Amino acid sequence: MKVFITGASSGIGEAFARHYAAQGATLGLAARRSELLQQLASSLDTPVATYTLDVRDAAALAKAAEDFIQRHGVPDIVIANAGVSRGTMTEQKEDDAAFKAIFEINVLGLLHTFRPFIAGMKARGEGTLVGIASIAGIRGLPGAGAYSASKAAAISYLESLRVEMQKNGIHVTTIAPGYIKTPMTDVNTYSMPFLMDADVAAAKMAKAIAAKRRFVVVPWQMGWLARFMRFIPPFMWDWAMKNAPKKAHLDWDWL
Repeated sequence: MKVFITGASSGIGEAFARHYAAQGATLGLAARRSELLQQLASSLDTPVATYTLDVRDAAALAKAAEDFIQRHGVPDIVIANAGVSRGTMTEQKEDDAAFKAIFEINVLGLLHTFRPFIAGMKARGEGTLVGIASIAGIRGLPGAGAYSASKAAAISYLESLRVEMQKNGIHVTTIAPGYIKTPMTDVNTYSMPFLMDADVAAAKMAKAIAAKRRFVVVPWQMGWLARFMRFIPPFMWDWAMKNAPKKAHLDWDWL
């Protein structure tokens, strides 16, 4: 098995890498942080190709895909995992850069990751593309307009891609995690129901990928909550979210 993963240097991406490495998969690992990426690669007992890049850079991803395919062949699974989150407020002009970065990474990053591999998968007549969305994409959360909107866009984009690819034998899986213990959630100061360790989550997600699930929420408890959230009338959602805690409004080095 050959698996290409973005956002692989930490969190869910790292957990995916360790999970598939344990299965003997040949890995392509991409991330911005070279040192962490190399540390991960050196700890894995499986063939690994590493690529230091930002998923906003379509050319860099195309070059990485070309290199991986030349060295190892077309991957069986491509996981577009790279994503960022930060509290944002529409009224604050200084958040414009954060809005732009979040959309470019969380939405266009999917496009940039998948495109270079589609031709090879089409020629082979099979393959799996996996996009990491979020339950935050189901309803808008206060103080997280950019993140919620980007993940809603990701969910819709992945659904469109799924129906486009089905005639080519290419499967698309959308994964919407709830609260997974990663550096992204470590900054949260509010309660996170059903918080799950990243390695446990990755194993469950990999099982869903192998089963060719179309849309899956991890953990399953959040799946039921997500179903409920979809049907809450807007006036009730507004009331429930009026005093909800907000995502930390922090600066990140990806801006």
